[in-house]
Amino acid sequence: MADQNNSANLMVAGDREKRVEGFSKLTREEKVAWIAQGFLEPGSYEGDLIASFLHPDAGVQRILSGLSENTLCNFPMPYGIAPNFLINDAWYAVPMVIEESSVVAAASSAAKFWSARGGFQATVRSTVKLGQVHFSYKGNKERLFQAQEELRSRLRMEAAAITANMEQRGGGVLGIDLLDFTHLEPDYYQLLVRFETCDSMGANFINSVLEQFGRSLAEFVEIHPAFEDTDREVDLIMAILSNFTPECIVHVEVACPVEALEGACEHMDGPAFAEKFRKAVRIAEIDPYRATTHNKGIFNGVDAVALASGNDFRAVEACGHAYAAKDGAYRSLSHCTVENGIFRFWMDLPLALGTVGGLTKLHPLARLTLDILGNPSAPKLMEIIAATGLAQNFAALRSLVTTGIQKGHMKMHLLNILHHLGATEQEAQAASAFFKDKVVSFSSVREFLQLQRIGGIIE
Repeated sequence: MADQNNSANLMVAGDREKRVEGFSKLTREEKVAWIAQGFLEPGSYEGDLIASFLHPDAGVQRILSGLSENTLCNFPMPYGIAPNFLINDAWYAVPMVIEESSVVAAASSAAKFWSARGGFQATVRSTVKLGQVHFSYKGNKERLFQAQEELRSRLRMEAAAITANMEQRGGGVLGIDLLDFTHLEPDYYQLLVRFETCDSMGANFINSVLEQFGRSLAEFVEIHPAFEDTDREVDLIMAILSNFTPECIVHVEVACPVEALEGACEHMDGPAFAEKFRKAVRIAEIDPYRATTHNKGIFNGVDAVALASGNDFRAVEACGHAYAAKDGAYRSLSHCTVENGIFRFWMDLPLALGTVGGLTKLHPLARLTLDILGNPSAPKLMEIIAATGLAQNFAALRSLVTTGIQKGHMKMHLLNILHHLGATEQEAQAASAFFKDKVVSFSSVREFLQLQRIGGIIE
């Protein structure tokens, strides 16, 4: 029993050592030492590993460290280029940040394929973004709704100091709707606000306006003569932008005669490929299990460019998936038809992006990305990112309905496997030649290297 009590005390002591006060006030070196001592096996951590991923320019590192909290170092991601994108008759080399080995190659292949067939056509339908003020109100709802026009004027007037600069740039508050949700939750109402934020993503602007709207709403109900004493209490729950922006839409498509699809697959003619491709997209329209993986492929491209340009790829993806389920069932974001001999592949995608402010100006590589893309406006960046997503989707589907996804994916993954197995440059060259026409797997590459190293001959 005594031994059991001692074990319990040791466990408590160990747990206590893993809790810390004031971690953010420690120096970077102190943070690293605390992590190594409390969470890594003794002797397992090489002290120079984290430091080796700091930027050599101290000024740049200060910027990078300031982007987040408790920064120990940087986590590098490959920054690549997908060339040959022809979008609305303009050429682009598209920067992409992603760790999945086949994505940039696939996007590049699809871009080159369609550049010879008219390229991508993209149109921004709208750039409206949304925000909400959620509140509880137990008073007379008729009085609240009767006063809504006056309320809207008061909200705009009292937020004028916040909206003035955005209005000078052509943006601002586009509309304010008072919504009644009391049939779903007692006393719950909402202000749904539509915004135009021009070339900025606008999160800080939107949230500042919404918080002011919340204060103005509470004061309006408290002092307006139309409300009785029993009607004057508004309980603000929260004021925050919505990352679901179903009106902030870009349309992108490719199209050509089915005969022009010759070359998409060496084993099928153009019409056969077009019909098989169409059916693959149709499956993603009706089956949510397939649609999830299908749309993930789209976001392989979308997220990679959003990240490279300093945009919030998490918000972009959350919005896209919500949009895919807008009709009550999760479906494919892209669509395909083969009619009257014309193959058409398209997508409507919600994208709330920015090209000014925030990370787009702070991060050196985000600035470089925008320079490479010709310093686009937010709508132009929407077109570029949507085209990249559609290209990625086309490339994945072309592989799926022809050679299978693993052939190209594992070929690109071969280099990673060779690195993992510690292959020399000579062994890597031999492996690349050997697996040129063979299926790549971790076990087959390992076996190849083992035979190479014992002097085996592989035919």
